Amino acid sequence: MSEAPASHFEPIVVSAESTVVAEFTPDPSTADAYQSEAALEREFIRLLQGQAYEFVTIHSEADLLANLRTQLQLLNGVTFSDAEWQRLCDEYVVGANDGAVEKTVRVQENHVHAFKRDDGSTKNIALIDKSSIHNNRLQVINQYEVGQGGEAGGAYANRYDVTILVNGLPLVHVELKRRGVDIREAFNQIDRYQRHSFWAGSGLFDYVQLFVISNGTLTKYYSNTTRRQHVEDARGQKRVKKSSNSFEFTSWWADASNTPIRDLVSFTKTFFAKHSLLAVLTRYCVLTSERQLLVMRPYQIVATERILQRIEIATNYKKLGTTDAGGYVWHTTGSGKTLTSFKAAQLASRLPSVDKVLFVVDRKDLDWQTQREYDRFEPGAANASSSTAQLSSHLADPERRIVITTIQKLARLVQSQKGHAIYDGHVVLIFDECHRSQFGDMHSSITKAFKRYNLFGFTGTPIFAENAGAGGNPSLKTTEQAFGEKLHTYTIVDAITDKNVLPFRIDYVNTISLPEGLTDKQVSAIDTEKALLDPTRIGMVVEYVLEHFDQKTRRSEHYALGEKRVRGFNSLFATASIEAAKRYYSAFKTMQSTIPDAQRLKVGIIYSFAANEAEADSLSDTGFLGEEGFDPSGLDLPSREFLDAAIADYNQMFGTRWSTSSDGFAGYYTDLSKRLKAQEIDIVIVVNMFLTGFDATTLNTLWVDKNLRSHGLIQAYSRTNRILNSVKTYGNIVTFRDLEQQTNDAIALFGNKNAQGVVLLKPYGEYYAEYAERVAELLKDFPPGQQVVGEQAQKDFVNLFSAILRLENILKSFDDFEGNEILTKRQRQDLQSIYLRIHDELRPPGPGDKEVINDDIVFEIELIKQVEITVDYILLLVQKYRDERGDGDDKEIRAEITRAIDASPSLRNKKDLIEAFVDRVSVAGHVDEEWSAYVAARRDAELTQIIADESLQPDATREFIDRAFRDGALQATGVAITKVLPPVSRFAADGLHGEQKQRVLDRLGEFFERFFGLG
Repeated sequence: MSEAPASHFEPIVVSAESTVVAEFTPDPSTADAYQSEAALEREFIRLLQGQAYEFVTIHSEADLLANLRTQLQLLNGVTFSDAEWQRLCDEYVVGANDGAVEKTVRVQENHVHAFKRDDGSTKNIALIDKSSIHNNRLQVINQYEVGQGGEAGGAYANRYDVTILVNGLPLVHVELKRRGVDIREAFNQIDRYQRHSFWAGSGLFDYVQLFVISNGTLTKYYSNTTRRQHVEDARGQKRVKKSSNSFEFTSWWADASNTPIRDLVSFTKTFFAKHSLLAVLTRYCVLTSERQLLVMRPYQIVATERILQRIEIATNYKKLGTTDAGGYVWHTTGSGKTLTSFKAAQLASRLPSVDKVLFVVDRKDLDWQTQREYDRFEPGAANASSSTAQLSSHLADPERRIVITTIQKLARLVQSQKGHAIYDGHVVLIFDECHRSQFGDMHSSITKAFKRYNLFGFTGTPIFAENAGAGGNPSLKTTEQAFGEKLHTYTIVDAITDKNVLPFRIDYVNTISLPEGLTDKQVSAIDTEKALLDPTRIGMVVEYVLEHFDQKTRRSEHYALGEKRVRGFNSLFATASIEAAKRYYSAFKTMQSTIPDAQRLKVGIIYSFAANEAEADSLSDTGFLGEEGFDPSGLDLPSREFLDAAIADYNQMFGTRWSTSSDGFAGYYTDLSKRLKAQEIDIVIVVNMFLTGFDATTLNTLWVDKNLRSHGLIQAYSRTNRILNSVKTYGNIVTFRDLEQQTNDAIALFGNKNAQGVVLLKPYGEYYAEYAERVAELLKDFPPGQQVVGEQAQKDFVNLFSAILRLENILKSFDDFEGNEILTKRQRQDLQSIYLRIHDELRPPGPGDKEVINDDIVFEIELIKQVEITVDYILLLVQKYRDERGDGDDKEIRAEITRAIDASPSLRNKKDLIEAFVDRVSVAGHVDEEWSAYVAARRDAELTQIIADESLQPDATREFIDRAFRDGALQATGVAITKVLPPVSRFAADGLHGEQKQRVLDRLGEFFERFFGLG
């Protein structure tokens, strides 16, 4: 592509220090003609040139390496000899065995290398200048080519759209699609590049840190971890931890007022402004201890920079020790406040004037949780204090730059040690949640003790004049009075609009006057706790939960959670008091006693001593959730004995040894929280614990028998709306109190007056009407059994069926939908088979197949996989088929088996195996045992054939395949595959060896996919 003349303009910035623009107003669009993908690419490059990016023509690896050498020489003020350059590439820049993870670590943490030169001297060679970011040089290339085959080529020949080079290294890659094409196709295209060619040759494209995808109209960005983990998920590869791994985790760029900047022209003028892009790459990416790269979102960057600016201004203008030196950040629950606070604390601790950063939490569990999160972001960056004495020691140690503590420990310190040296130092205090406990005497004593401080608060639910309520210091009623002015806002409406958290779906369930059979009719509950604790009502509520649990938590559906495949989601049950929690736990235990163990819900309970139950009740009435301590010794004897018995049930369930002793209770809390996050427990009954500050992406349902309002309501509801995967589309709230008005008021307070339409899902009728319309259109245009012929017809069919899948995913949790499905089971299987056949034709699953991609189609395969047919289900049909053979009824069962296989994404490539087994199954014996023996024999026979065809090393090949089945993935890189290949003649061409390696990987990959999950 020829270089286009540059069009110059001034990049839009707030100041030299701002990464995100304050407010962006795009230029009015005047273009109305069709724009091809090539024209979009040319326009994008012209814009970058206008922002002082150098356009260079580089289409091959040799040119890329030559340019990298030149750029690193310029950055480091050195000239490499040929020998030095080769040595630097071998030992540092390229690294023969390094992949994307190692190269990301190099950019983020080890970007300076002590290099020994030819003359024996040592010179520090930097890949990127992080202290003076404008010393880095930005270049743009397009249509870079990777050939196919050989040691330097990829699995396919690929040509990349646009890549940004930073000092010659490809650190940002941009994939474009023409207008009108779903940008998820650009995301999928990058997946294919990663599988087929990013690693090829010297693997320089494994250095890419950020990806940008655009169709001109919509533009998003994401880190290489999202891309890498998405590919590993698709392959079913084993991972240590569930992470942000799919298109749902791509991000919009925005201005400081949270207005998304979606079109490519505006995105280029803001995100790709040189200062902004280099700041994101060097300051606002976080490489976790698990080697996952997180890139911050614009609202997180704005909040961080405004805190740093406030520290600098307050220092220069001698405002330290006043509310003018601080402020608060209002970022809604679930939007990533811990990452924002960590980055603010990390960067503040590096300011020359700052002596210490104190991160203050208000409960012991948050102390532990925050330490764990900070350690994940940067091991050893912060220290949590287990006692006041240890806190005192940490504050006195100049090497400990960030210290995490509870507000209670900090208050005790300032009371007991009046002369600590830290009181005279420059201290930045960051409060994790601006709760009521931080507004009273403890807050006052802390701010009186420290002389030169900045005080910042993070909150998802600020306290305004209208929801300040009672209690605390009357002069500190609001968040602004306590912490200073608001520095940045990102509301629940912003987060849901950006798809950073999910909306809520709420059922208001009548619990007092139920007719025969339970319904969701909305009736005001009697506002009397005694009536609400009536055993009959408690029994009705528990019966409702047991009856609807599978539906609300999607227990019929599967998804991958780390290394496990789990069913559905789990839930919390919020009760009004310890007495209520005890009664509900007993009712669940009694009503499940007649159910077989394997079918019972795993129910847990946790509560602890609240200093003043009456005060806690009044706090709930004003919107605050009461604080429960971590010392159950304050409980009355019956409540403690009950909790001990419930923990004994838990110990029996999970093989643990917890108790209500001080250490035992803390261990129980930690273990219970881990099992909630791992989806190992179904319901946890709570009073206030876990309703604030607790994050578990597997939670999708909150059962509520408790008065909630204002901040407490939003905090509790927000336990359910963390993004996990495509099947979890909202947080499910089932309330047995009449909280409709309180819900509407809270949403209006913390969103805006029009927030309800964004925060709450639409009524059932609207979704069902759209569903009925789409199904009618599908059945009219594409009757089951009819061929879908032609590219346009295939596109229309896939788009219609995908829309139906998405609507069904939402409708399934509405009670009204059960029995009102329009498609019969057979119709759905037949239509799904057509859908998967088109998918197979357009998106061949194996790398050895042809590469045919239709850019206009996006498949919802993940939603199908949640409810796909399993081998166990097929074997049940086989048993039924065998039992009924000979009486004339078996033909329909045989056809049902075929339909079920065709409708399953994972069983389609195993169809010949299953059907051959069905035809040969004996008239006696155990079907599952025969199946296991059959699969083992076929697997061995097919692997033996591959070994013979390719002259592979038999023992090494079988070990290689056994490891793949054990780990859940085929290891395509490293030395393991080379041990499988036959010995190579030294006279053989390198290209032939590379071709054989790829061919063997293709065949073994197909074999693995065919037999994985069987047996």
